[in-house]
Amino acid sequence: MHPSTLALIRAAIAEDVGSGDVTSEYFIPADSRSRAEIVAREPGVVAGMEVVEAVFREIDPQIEVKVLIADGQPFEPKSLLLEAQGSTRSLLTAERTALNFLQRLCGVATQARRYVEAVKPHPVEVWDTRKTTPGWRLLEKAAVKCGGATNHRMGLYDHAMVKDNHHAANPSLEALQTNIRRLRAERPGVRVQLEAASLQQVRDFLTLEGVDMLLLDNMSVPQLREAVQLVNRQLWLEASGGITLNTIRDVAATGVNAISVGALTHSARALDLALDLY
Repeated sequence: MHPSTLALIRAAIAEDVGSGDVTSEYFIPADSRSRAEIVAREPGVVAGMEVVEAVFREIDPQIEVKVLIADGQPFEPKSLLLEAQGSTRSLLTAERTALNFLQRLCGVATQARRYVEAVKPHPVEVWDTRKTTPGWRLLEKAAVKCGGATNHRMGLYDHAMVKDNHHAANPSLEALQTNIRRLRAERPGVRVQLEAASLQQVRDFLTLEGVDMLLLDNMSVPQLREAVQLVNRQLWLEASGGITLNTIRDVAATGVNAISVGALTHSARALDLALDLY
């Protein structure tokens, strides 16, 4: 597990438990043992099981956890996702933190699966964005993959994307070409992507060397089709901007290579999951 994820889990436990679970301490016998099941109240796709297991281990290493449905797998209402056995106090102390992680991550995976299903049968990838919950990026992007979608750049460090504000601050094509060459020389493993807000920008960017991808921002479906024809497979094309479940199939049909959707993470709803104790 990545150190930042473990730190996030520990911070979430500290936030909830604080100086101790006073309810369990005073109302549950110290020697009580129970079995707990996490059950789905609605359909979805699993993501975050490793995190849930880690939550239980952090609360009490003696808790025995059995994953019943693995990450990436679909489930229906009343499906049992996970079983845990051990100290009743420990199970109850871990309950909310475990569910908070699992509900959120299953929600992201389920949202991603909806978008992936919506583009079929077109051979286009559905990408996530950097519109993630602060501190949760690794987890949410892992959940996106569980849903069958694809991770775009992880951060500002692994993929250069020259967007509208970059163009506004330094609009010269000559300067853009110079900077692309410098990046290629100094950071050869970093992909270079330019955001195009118009077909004219697409034409201008096709004159540049060293570009891997174009992001076609907020273009209409006819504009996307024309951009695909202009580029003629010279560069990888990503469509982005306000794309919904209702519009994504039409965008996919234009021939772009990828469609990025911020809603995979920023608008995913936590699923209705519960922990039942026996």
